[in-house]
Amino acid sequence: MKTELQKIPGVGPKMEEDLLQLGYTTIASLKGQYPQVMYERSCAIHGMQLDRCVLYVYRCAVYFAETACPDPEKCKWWNWKD
Repeated sequence: MKTELQKIPGVGPKMEEDLLQLGYTTIASLKGQYPQVMYERSCAIHGMQLDRCVLYVYRCAVYFAETACPDPEKCKWWNWKD
């Protein structure tokens, strides 16, 4: 299922599926969320420690949702590494 979530930089079909599993169905639903908590919930759902790249995409997605005019550099998930 393709939703508006794929408009978020770095969110393709797999990440969209992960966000939907967490209960996020729109870009607006990501506002005010905590990427670390989202990552931990995803790990629990999958029953394993996921790659940290998932956390970086979540950080980017929340930033994108909360920012009216996102900085293009901050829309690159790899710029959200620890």
